[in-house]
Parts: sequence; C-alpha cells; structure tokens
Amino acid sequence: MSTLDLFGEMPGHPEQQGTTPPVQSEREQIEQLRAQLHHHAHLYYTLDAPEVPDAEYDRLFKRLQALEAAHPELASTDSPTQRVGAAVMDAFASVRHRVPMLSIRTETDTESSGAQAFDARVRRELGQDDTAPAIEYVAELKFDGLAMSLRYENGVLVQGATRGDGENGEDVTANVRTIGQIPLRLQSVAHRPIPPVLEVRGEVYMRRDDFETLNERQRAKIAAGVKGEKTFVNPRNAAAGAVRQLDSGIAAERPLSFFAYGLGDVTPVSEGGPQFKTHFEMLQAFKAWGFPVADEIQSVQGAAGLVAFHQHIAQTRDRLPFDIDGVVYKVNDLALQAQLGFVTREPRWAVAHKFPAQEELTTVVAIDVQVGRTGKLTPVAKLTPVFVGGVTVTNATLHNEDEARRKDVRVGDTVIVRRAGDVIPEVVSVLLDKRVDYAPVFTMPSHCPVCGSDAVREEGEADHRCSGGLFCSAQRKQAILHFAQRRAVEVEGLGEKLVDQMVDSGVVKTLPDVYRLGFVGLAQLDRMADKSAQNIVAALEASKSTTLPRFVFGLGIRHVGEATAKELARHFGSLDRIMDAQEQDLLQVSDVGPVVARSLRTFFDQPHNREVVAQLRACGVHWPEGEPAAQAVQPLAGQTFVLTGTLPTLSRDQAKALLEAQGAKVAGSVSKKTSYVVAGAEAGSKLDKALELGVPVLDEDGLQQLLTTVSDSAQGDTESSR
Repeated sequence: MSTLDLFGEMPGHPEQQGTTPPVQSEREQIEQLRAQLHHHAHLYYTLDAPEVPDAEYDRLFKRLQALEAAHPELASTDSPTQRVGAAVMDAFASVRHRVPMLSIRTETDTESSGAQAFDARVRRELGQDDTAPAIEYVAELKFDGLAMSLRYENGVLVQGATRGDGENGEDVTANVRTIGQIPLRLQSVAHRPIPPVLEVRGEVYMRRDDFETLNERQRAKIAAGVKGEKTFVNPRNAAAGAVRQLDSGIAAERPLSFFAYGLGDVTPVSEGGPQFKTHFEMLQAFKAWGFPVADEIQSVQGAAGLVAFHQHIAQTRDRLPFDIDGVVYKVNDLALQAQLGFVTREPRWAVAHKFPAQEELTTVVAIDVQVGRTGKLTPVAKLTPVFVGGVTVTNATLHNEDEARRKDVRVGDTVIVRRAGDVIPEVVSVLLDKRVDYAPVFTMPSHCPVCGSDAVREEGEADHRCSGGLFCSAQRKQAILHFAQRRAVEVEGLGEKLVDQMVDSGVVKTLPDVYRLGFVGLAQLDRMADKSAQNIVAALEASKSTTLPRFVFGLGIRHVGEATAKELARHFGSLDRIMDAQEQDLLQVSDVGPVVARSLRTFFDQPHNREVVAQLRACGVHWPEGEPAAQAVQPLAGQTFVLTGTLPTLSRDQAKALLEAQGAKVAGSVSKKTSYVVAGAEAGSKLDKALELGVPVLDEDGLQQLLTTVSDSAQGDTESSR
C-alpha cells in the first residue's frame, strides 16, 4: 500500500479504487510511517532524489508525531522524530559536530498566527506579561538548500561539513572550496578580531537563473548522447548533488552560492573569542569577515514586527533570485536565548514559519491542447484538484510537445505539480513507480483542436501552431486587432474593448463579419452610442480602400512583417500571384528566406484562410494592383555563403552587401548546404567546419574574382535578351 493510499490523501490507481484497506493498529501505523519516512529521508538527504514533495513528507511526519504523542509506550530511539537529518554517506569521511546542528520547530499555518503563537510562547517561557516591553527578534529567510558548517582556524577554512544527522556530518571540504561565495581566508577587521576557532553555519543553495543555465547545459549533453547525464528537478537537489560529488572538479562546474546565518563551535570569550550581545550583531560580524548574509534579514519588535515581515516576504517571495519555503524567527538577545534553552533537541528561542507548499502531489486525469491568441498550441494537464501555492489547482501547463515528452507525462500519472506566486502551475516530475501499465505516450495532434486547420511546427522551433489564423475562433480577437491596426488596413476606433464585445457577444465570428455589422449591429452593443457607432461605420468604410502591402501585412501571416509585405507586393504586383506562388518563386523575393516562404505557403494552403480573403474582397476591401516588377538577373540566387575572419580590404558588411546584390544568401553557420566559405585572417571554427565538410573556401581575391565573373555573365545575359 502506498503512503497516499494509507491516509486517503490522494485517489489510488484505477485498479485500487473501490477497495477498503484493512484496519491497522496504532503500532502498525507507527511502524509503517517510520519505514516510509526513513525511505523518503534517504532519498531526499542521501541520494538527492526525492519522490514526494516536502509538504507530503511534512504531513507524514506530523501524523507520526501525533501517534507517538498519543502512545508514548511505543516511543523508539530510532524514530525519524528523534533525528535531525540523514545518515552519512560511506564515500565521505565522517565529521562529528562539536556543537550539534539541530533543527528548529516549524509552524505551517498559512496566516500570521504562527508568528503570534511564537511570540506568546516566548513571553510565557520568560515569565513576561502583556505590560512588558516587546521582545526584539531577528527575522530571516528559510532557504531551500543544504545546511552547511564551515570551520575556520586562525581565519583559514579547514573544513566544510554537511548537517548529516545533526551529530555527525559528511566532510565535503574539497567541494566547499569550489564555492566562490565562501571565503577561504577571513577578512581581518580592526574592530572585529577573528577568533582562533570559528564555525559558521549557513546554507548552500543555487540561484534560479544558475539552475536554469545548468539544466540547459544538461539538456545539451543529453541531446549529444552523453551517457549518465540528467536534468535536475529543482535548485535544492541540484545544489545538494553538487556538494556531494566525489569529484570536486564536477562540483566546481555547478554554480553554487552560500548564505551565513548561525554560529557553531567558537573560541570562548575567556580565550579571545568574540563577545556578541545579539544575534543581529553576530550576523554583522559575519559580513565584516567576508561571509554573504541575506539582505532581507531584519531586526523587528514583537509579534507585530514578525507578522509584518512574514507578510512582506510572502508578497515578494517570487521576486527573490533564489528559492525559500518560509521565514525564521529568532530571539535577538543572546542572553535571552541562553535563558530559554532547548527542548527535545529544538531551541525554544527560534521557529520556522513555512509558507503554503509550492509543490504537491496529484494525478493527471487528461491532457488537453489549448490554442492561444496567436495560434500557439499548448498541452495542458488536467489534474485532480489540489491545494498548492495558496490556491486550488486543476490545470498545469506542459509547455510544448518536447517538454511533455521530456517529463514523460501521461494520463493517469501521479505527478508533482508546482505553483509559485502568479506563475502558471506546471508539472515538475512524474512518480514513475506509480504509473499504470496502460498509460499512453502524449502526442501533439496534427490538426488544430479548435478549427481543424493543420498544426505546424517550423524547423528549429519548439511550438506547434494552428495555421488557420484568419479562421480559427481561438485567434479571432487577435486576428481582428492585427488587421485593424494603424500599420495594416487601419480601422480607427476599433480597439481591444470593442473587439472583445463583438466576439464575446457572438455577433462577429470571422474577420469579414466586422464589415457586415453595419450601424444597427454596432448600436446594439453595450455602451455604444449612436455617434460612436456612426464613427466606427465610417472608419470601416474608409479602411476598405487600402494598399496591397498593408492588406498582406494585416493578414497576420507568421514571419511576414511590414517590410516583407512591401517586397512581396513589389515583386508579384497582385494578391493572387502571391497566394499562388510556390516556395521557389517566393524565394526570389529579396526579403524572403526558406522559413518565410514555408510560412506563406502553409497559410495560403489552408482553404479557410483563402475563403476569408475572398469574403473580405466581397465586402469591398480593395487596393490597386499592377504587373510584377522587372527582376534583375541574380546569378548567385539560391547559393549560401558564410563569412569568417578578417578580410584584407573588405569589411564583413561590405562583403555581405556585394554577395546579396548578386542574389546570394549570407548565413552565420556552416552546413552541408553551404555553397562557399569566405575566410580571412584569424578564421576560426567555421573554417575548420568547412574543411571537415568539404565546402569550397575562398579568400578575398577569390571572392572578388567570383563576383566579377558572375557580374559579367549576368550583364551578357541581359544584353543578349534585348
């Protein structure tokens, strides 16, 4: 039986539903919970490969705590509730912490009551009533990384150790030395003498941007066929995995960071050690010695100050460059900390106040494909409702087909879903051990699920798009707004709010319907006065007289901007010639390359789009047309050149202009399709690639000779045709 099945947190697999689990005794429940928590702790702390989110582990832990509290006769020294972390890995030497690295109590309520309860508890322990002055606290961030103890002797880093089980950790000194933010030698400050022995506790973590860069690098290795490589689920696991690398060279390649927040072993004051009165003063000393300390840390007064800090960080959490999962409150006065002391290996003077979990478990009940305003097709996982990130989530984006395949998300899967702030919920990973045997692999549909037009994916792009831009109802508003904008046919007064009304009311279903509305149809819309309706009718009538470039641009064809529309109109002279032109004909247009040519052909190959164009013409939209422009002979048309290095007399722009004037395309990279590589001084990898592929290589003299030859040939062809 799975963890989730045991407590009814989640629905089971189809084959499990409808069955009633056997009733278990309290002893059996406790033993099973301990086994599960040991299993998950091993995966999380030792292998850095968790299979459930933190919130699920916390629920199991609290359940075990409650059962053990209700049945003290079943207490055991090997229970997870009696431990801080995990066992030491055999691969690292063991380090015994002279001052144990203890955990602190955690409050999990989502409101401010956790802060108020902590303040009340501290005041009660100190024997203070409501008339006593407010207690001063230090409010910190609860980082989502790996706890670390750094030992310095005479100001020099001699050891880095993980928390381990709180009493014994792992010696990861070689890896810690690779972290740039950790000082190898402390800075000497006149008013802050460095103690002979100093252990600073803090958190090794990975910034979100560094995490994304790392995963991009990992994906590139996987694509290149490098064995044993993988992407990381989240920054915390990436950081923990880097710290535990047996090869410190690998650890050095991982972008790790560090924040200091606590003190371990230190030379006593009587022997020349530091004398701090407050926790905040200690943090300032850390900064003076060269340790990074989070800027967000504040000294606050009483429960009100803690509540304000909690609310502020909750609002700004997602703008931080690193992950946190809560805040930490500590009594600032170190004498009061000593007076409060500890209970069951937890300090009475500190508490962690967690935010709502940003990751939760749920199941995928379906995978739908949504069509965006611009035609982008996005696979979306439909989920069993789950409360995560402060809201109930029922959908999570899978981004695109490649991402859905990479994560291998299938209907029926149990998944970890993440929601951070206003970010769209996404599926983080799949629990493969819970997959049902018959789960089908997701495949993007070949046709738009809304209008039935071809769904196309251009070379080099990750997204599929609907090709029925003028017809697809999902793109209706965007198509109308683009067509009516000032740089296209320009319908003055036809803005977003009015288009929303037209489409949402159902009176406009396709672009030509806008011209068919008339005064009566417009006047029936909400908040549309007669004068406003008359102005829109007049603007629509005026827009019917346009130009071919404006009309072509207004169609919203992907990759066709204003400049390309002008070149198409100049080259072909009429819309029918543009619509009927084949790719090879389109490639003769100076501003059209293979991607644009395919996009044009795809657009006009859709009968829906041609029908909308015909209806716009029937509504009276017109423009002057003419004969195709006389085409100059371009002897290098269809050939691709790559420039590399420094030429003796020509700049790269000059060489490019000379080639393009003869119809050549100048590309930035070498491939088998490259016609020539023009190489100058200090040519680099492009020249090597050309030699490897057998692509002809020219110097500047060879280029000039080629240009002269083709120019003379073109001139001869022109004269012979007169």
